[in-house]
Amino acid sequence: MTLDHHDPLFDRTMIEATLQLAQSHGWQRVSLVDASREAGLPLQQVRQRFPFKSMILIRLNSQIDDAALCGESYGATVRERLFDLLMRRFDAMQDYRSGICAIMHTLPRDPALAALLAGTTMESLRWVADAAALDRHGLGGMIRLNSLLAIWSRTLARWEKDSTPDLADTMQVLDSTLARAERMGLLKESSASGQADMVAEEGGLPDHVAPEENSNNNVLD
Repeated sequence: MTLDHHDPLFDRTMIEATLQLAQSHGWQRVSLVDASREAGLPLQQVRQRFPFKSMILIRLNSQIDDAALCGESYGATVRERLFDLLMRRFDAMQDYRSGICAIMHTLPRDPALAALLAGTTMESLRWVADAAALDRHGLGGMIRLNSLLAIWSRTLARWEKDSTPDLADTMQVLDSTLARAERMGLLKESSASGQADMVAEEGGLPDHVAPEENSNNNVLD
């Protein structure tokens, strides 16, 4: 395959090949040399773009961030905007579902990889929080960001097991946990954002509409 390593398709092709091998053989047994051959990409260019294996996951996370943060997030409240942004992340992850699940199964046996992904996840959630105008200043902001991480982690566990074609189970868990956080006062809007006014003026439909809230659902513990 003749792709320049600066071409976004180069990254996608290499990521797909690596995750396919991870699904078949496990993440720890995958080498970038094998993945480059599977992808049909020049090894020298792969080495320049992906100097170490975990770079695959860093660039995958960047692709998922790009999908989530592309365009405005819709909603009149922080809760609605977070729902929209986080579901965009899950939608982007669907393209790599089997490989991502294989990596998730590896994490308990690979503390270094788990620590790396925890860091990249937290950085992604900072971007999501800011895009949703969630106030994360001061000690209260740290608590709100950690609550968002708990919401993401709980929903991610459901996403891994969600076999519904429209991710209905994932949406239900995400909506219920966000509703719980909102009732607990953990979704305070940043006073400097002006996001709600801008959304109200622009109008438009969100990428995702939260299911009707069911007060009997389990939420954040």
